[in-house]
Amino acid sequence: MRALYPPIEPHDHGVLDVGDGQHVYWETCGNPHGKPVLFLHGGPGGGCTPRHRQLFDPAAYRIVLFDQRGCGRSRPHLSTPEADLDANTTWHLVADIERLREHLGIQRWQLSGGSWGSSLALAYAQTHPERVTEMVLRGIFTLRRGELDWYYGGGAGQLFPERWAEFLAPVPEDQRDDLIEAYHRLLTDPDPAVHQPAAVAWSTWEAATVTLLPHPALVEQFARPEFATAFARIENHYFRHGGWLEEGQLLRDAGRLAGIPGVIVQGRYDAATPATTAWELHRAWPGSELVIVEDAGHAFDEPGILHHLVEAADRFRP
Repeated sequence: MRALYPPIEPHDHGVLDVGDGQHVYWETCGNPHGKPVLFLHGGPGGGCTPRHRQLFDPAAYRIVLFDQRGCGRSRPHLSTPEADLDANTTWHLVADIERLREHLGIQRWQLSGGSWGSSLALAYAQTHPERVTEMVLRGIFTLRRGELDWYYGGGAGQLFPERWAEFLAPVPEDQRDDLIEAYHRLLTDPDPAVHQPAAVAWSTWEAATVTLLPHPALVEQFARPEFATAFARIENHYFRHGGWLEEGQLLRDAGRLAGIPGVIVQGRYDAATPATTAWELHRAWPGSELVIVEDAGHAFDEPGILHHLVEAADRFRP
């Protein structure tokens, strides 16, 4: 089984002013003259971690990571009361990626991303196919209504009933007909005694259900109030608006990816983004390869998922 490359530190980093009062943190690692690859983190709102750098051969790749608007080391951070979500949409992020590419003097790059990162990669590649060399995607998520209903409407809750009860707990019983909308009301309440417990419940629901086996340290990480508040607010904001995508848009426009080689890595037992969406994308994306990992859930660092992500990146290196 392939594993992550050894830990590395950035050789360059900065904060890019992308307008709208937003300042996006970015970093580059590996070979400064290597093949460019952009890693797109999940959530939205998850931020990048040092482990994400390790998916790629540092001798071959110029590895670029950035924290999307409102999270991680980007500012303003959505955990602060005055933070504004109006300038935080899928299309703002697509534009940010283009600004970052131009800022770094990159002509074309490979895209790597999972979960929401796969959504953003698809949106960017379908908008700017001439800028993309290859894509390695995991845990495919396209923000269709059925995908959101599965995870926030009770479907996934049948697999994790005790966790689902914890997710429901902050929401009054008479407001549970639309949980995404109910959580919007809680998360935008100015009182920390209201929005903070709701944020932790939203965030830990995800952390508890994305791995095949329980991962208490991940749940603890997602329960940190500052992280959970930004994470939950950004996700809820995007999901309320369907990612500012037409229903089924990312699958409908997958034909625009013709000529871009791609590997789709999907856990068989992914409860957050079930495998049917990965299958549909594979069928709609000419020339793509689908790898079903039989003993994995959703998270990128499950051994079988990691193996295929690293293997695919190695296959595309120069």
